[in-house]
Amino acid sequence: MKQIIIERVTTNDIQKLQEIGRSTFFETFAHVNTAENMSDYLENSFSDEKLKSELNNQCSQFYFARLDGNIVAYLKINFGEAQNEKIDDALEIERIYVLKVFHGKNVAQTLYQKAIGIAYEIQAKCVWLGVWEENHRALRFYQKNGFTAFGKHAFWLGNDEQTDLLMKKELANTNELKVS
Repeated sequence: MKQIIIERVTTNDIQKLQEIGRSTFFETFAHVNTAENMSDYLENSFSDEKLKSELNNQCSQFYFARLDGNIVAYLKINFGEAQNEKIDDALEIERIYVLKVFHGKNVAQTLYQKAIGIAYEIQAKCVWLGVWEENHRALRFYQKNGFTAFGKHAFWLGNDEQTDLLMKKELANTNELKVS
């Protein structure tokens, strides 16, 4: 198996982040949403201004996963005031998106481990996320990694209100899971 390289995304990488973000989101959700709602979401969520603002936020971080030099996935995490729901002493995994051709190749797990390592570095007590209730593949992934549901919130894709399940995982008091 080839080594997956994880690298921090900077404001110099906005175009690459737009490309992987739009591609992975489209691959994952276009078949179950209208073209208009997808277009609206992709345009707004991956605009230069929005990504620059998120990349400049001290409480948000993005990471690329590379295989053979190609970006195949990305991770976005938030803590502190950047979280979509304010949870004390927590790290939010906002996004782990992998190109479909790389599903099942340990890419998502590697990005997940990066997030867990950062959670330990900032001394978070838990890691949480929101995942669309109809994204069964992602739900299985997070359940396999020890996450349990604790609530719900609305997610708007264009004019379509969808429901995200909120899931969290309490972190052990030791560094047994720490991976940098």
